[in-house]
Amino acid sequence: MKFFLCVIGMVMIFEGLPYFAFPQKMKHWMLQIMALPEDILRRFGLALMIAGLALVYFGRHGFS
Repeated sequence: MKFFLCVIGMVMIFEGLPYFAFPQKMKHWMLQIMALPEDILRRFGLALMIAGLALVYFGRHGFS
């Protein structure tokens, strides 16, 4: 459970950093994201989940 909480905390730090550092840019990026079709967002989300799963797998099991 400690590891899980650490991971969630790191994700929150990573996700919050752009909003803290570049709030005006984030507003602009959000408007651009709102204009994208839903199927593009779904594909992008799927690609991010697959990449995250691969990172977790290789982080736990290594490359060999």
